[in-house]
Amino acid sequence: MPSTFATGLDLPYGLAFNSAGDLFEADQKSGDIYEFTPGGVKSVFASGLDQPNGLAFDSSGNLYVSQLGTGPVNTGLITKITPSGVQSTFASGLNPGGTGLAFNNAGYLFMSDGEAGGIDEFTPGGVQSTFATGLFNPFGLAFNSAGDLFVDANGGSSGIIYEYTPGGARSTFASGLGLSEAPDGLAFNTAGDLFVADYDSHNIFEYTPNEVQSTFASGLNHPAGLAFQPVPEPSLLALLAVTATALFYRRCYRPHS
Repeated sequence: MPSTFATGLDLPYGLAFNSAGDLFEADQKSGDIYEFTPGGVKSVFASGLDQPNGLAFDSSGNLYVSQLGTGPVNTGLITKITPSGVQSTFASGLNPGGTGLAFNNAGYLFMSDGEAGGIDEFTPGGVQSTFATGLFNPFGLAFNSAGDLFVDANGGSSGIIYEYTPGGARSTFASGLGLSEAPDGLAFNTAGDLFVADYDSHNIFEYTPNEVQSTFASGLNHPAGLAFQPVPEPSLLALLAVTATALFYRRCYRPHS
């Protein structure tokens, strides 16, 4: 059964761990990024953001934050924050509604663009290009160990998980998820299993690399962002999710052998 890791948040969404095992959470309504130690001690890491949403760390420990950009400027941003908390603009003038972020092994940053229905790619220097189009409400992004990109989206009548090769070829990995809302978060474990936060069904589903589905957790209140916690014991992992009740849930398990 899940256990509660943190409460009292204000519209949480994005989750990401740094290499030290501290958890970072994007608090949309307050405009803050909170940092939690493995023991659950909370502090403000960054503030003054415009509805922060997706989070991702690069290999140097810098945190990247997508902002919905629905304030007075009405334009999306990606902000880079150093480990010491210094903020700078990585990309600006983006469509409002940029959400999920993920880095590939080459250090390129990918962002799901809900307004344009696509996925944007950024070089380490911030040069933007279009990686994929033709999606409806894409949100969560995650790379597997082979470098394929997975994205959750609304397929019209149900949620879909798409898989993209590094060259951009698309296939359907899973379908038939939540009916009125797309799934809202993806994460891979070290065994290559994909975990999906299914907003509508209140479940977190687990998929093996050969697409066998099982229910990992159920009875959650609209689960969204997912992240795996680094822990000392390599055979034990903790998956964290945010829910509509502004809670973090943590569930530990041993990966399949």
